[in-house]
Amino acid sequence: MALVLLAITLFAVDYTLTRPAAELSAAAIRGRILAISAGSAVFALWIAFLVSRSLSLRVRRLKLLAESFPGGTLKDRPAEDSRDELGSLERSLSGVAIELQRLLDRLRFESARREAILSGMAEGVLAVDHDLRVTFSNTAFLKAIDFRGARPEGRLLLELVRDPGLHALLKSVVNEGDPQKQRFHLAAARGRTFEIQATPLEMPSGRGAIAILHDITDLERLEQVRKDFVANVSHELRTPLAGIIGYADTLLDGALLDAKHNREFVEIIRTSAVRLNSIAGDLLILSELESGTEPSEPEVISVRGVLDAALATLDGEARQRDVALIRDQVEDVFVSGSRLRLEQALFNLVANAIKFNRPGGEVRVRAAQTGDGGVEITIADTGVGIPSEDLPRIFERFYRVDKARSRQVGGTGLGLSIVKHVVERMDGNINVESLLGRGTTFTLQFRSAQPVYARTTLFNNP
Repeated sequence: MALVLLAITLFAVDYTLTRPAAELSAAAIRGRILAISAGSAVFALWIAFLVSRSLSLRVRRLKLLAESFPGGTLKDRPAEDSRDELGSLERSLSGVAIELQRLLDRLRFESARREAILSGMAEGVLAVDHDLRVTFSNTAFLKAIDFRGARPEGRLLLELVRDPGLHALLKSVVNEGDPQKQRFHLAAARGRTFEIQATPLEMPSGRGAIAILHDITDLERLEQVRKDFVANVSHELRTPLAGIIGYADTLLDGALLDAKHNREFVEIIRTSAVRLNSIAGDLLILSELESGTEPSEPEVISVRGVLDAALATLDGEARQRDVALIRDQVEDVFVSGSRLRLEQALFNLVANAIKFNRPGGEVRVRAAQTGDGGVEITIADTGVGIPSEDLPRIFERFYRVDKARSRQVGGTGLGLSIVKHVVERMDGNINVESLLGRGTTFTLQFRSAQPVYARTTLFNNP
């Protein structure tokens, strides 16, 4: 463009100088040359202004495009169709902006998904930086430590959890950079037991740590229950087995010929074998109840019929122990469930009321409709009672309040566990009240069921 302008100017000057001298004076020639120069200068300035303005607009566009990279506000505007270097640069920057926006969208999605996963985990999650300041904690962790403040992020770990064990574990992971696992109680979590897996976490500010807290309180409790169960079963089986083996050895060593004692020894062996069979039977019943594999469909059960059967079966043992069985008030009420299981539960309760009674004592049985339409069964005795500190544990398997008396009167130690499982399987509740030396009252509550004959009558009634 500059060469074209220079050529035009030189042509105009040359044309002016080649004109006849008579036609133009020197002053006129100088005037024309100045006019041509001025015109050329103005034209050059106008061309320079247009070029400068175009470059300024394109540079400004490139600047805005570069500034839009984090958010991508100009990413959808098409680049100018220019073939020069600036156009090529603009198209390249536009492509970079679009790709960068895609990466940012993907990172936001991954971050939101990771946040949702961590927040929804049942295990507690805690992340800290190199200063042990909390950078992330999910809902499960905050709920475990019963946190009620504002946002925990940015706080020191000791402000959230005043537990030296957790603090020392995370500090060790941050300093040494090695994963660690420990199990301990957290006082801030109401003494619950956690297994904590902590691993180093690289962060822009330096090495941090992230910890996953698995609540194993229930697992520990179940493990203790399993250990107690195995120990109790071993003890309960060992006692009758020792009697069987001991008296069998005695008979084999010559007591078979002792007419005075051999029958007594055989009766002891038989009693021990019956006790073993009872333990095995109760364990089988308890296993079936806990597994929830009852095959039978629920049936409508007459509570009066079940109670009458239990009282008739135990009448002989009550007389033998000088305990009066009193049928206080037994209404004709019905419940839904397994008749066999309800018979076992009520039999166990009445049998215990007889065994742990005193001579001349009473066992009162009552069944009635409640005001809210339910059914309430009450079995009360005037026996030895249960200490208040033992009441929360009486439904545990093999738990005995008075071990000496329990073995003296017999029983497997599983009766009340069976009762509780039967009641829960029938969607009922069981409560117990007891005064030491005054007696115990068990109350069973169920939803009332409509008897079959009543439903048939209603169905056939037009």
